[in-house]
Amino acid sequence: MKIQVADLDFEPLISYETIRERVEALAGNINADFSGKTPILIGVLNGSFLFMADLVKQLTIPCQVSFIKLASYHGATTSSREVREDFGLSVDIADRAIILIEDIVDTGNTLHYLIAQLKQQNPSSIAVCSLLLKPKALAYTIDELKYIGFEIENDFVVGYGLDYKELGRNLKGIYKK
Repeated sequence: MKIQVADLDFEPLISYETIRERVEALAGNINADFSGKTPILIGVLNGSFLFMADLVKQLTIPCQVSFIKLASYHGATTSSREVREDFGLSVDIADRAIILIEDIVDTGNTLHYLIAQLKQQNPSSIAVCSLLLKPKALAYTIDELKYIGFEIENDFVVGYGLDYKELGRNLKGIYKK
């Protein structure tokens, strides 16, 4: 069933049930890989908030949670490739294991920028967990990208935290243009 968000039509891509099952599997992998550690999960706002909330509920390891707000879309359907930091990190990450939580990695520009900024603060490790990855759109190799929910085509998507003109984040599933 097609839906409309602002002035664009979208069709279903990934159901909420499929997302929920994949989030549980990702959490299982993180629980195993970080057993005996207390990582800091850093959500990249705004898009990651639903994914991160569901992921954290499935984690059994001790962890801390923080957020950073970056933007590269600025209301369009394609990345401007200009990263804007709306608010920075408020926790000390030196000598800590970091897991960045992203909603989507397409060009990788935002993630490349963020990882370079975080490395200046000397964390012990950085891993990235992204709900979505667009492999055909990647402009950077991102070695830290360890946990991927779904690989998708280079379509514009909304739902489950992802937006178009700040609308559609509340949709339970993911829809493509």
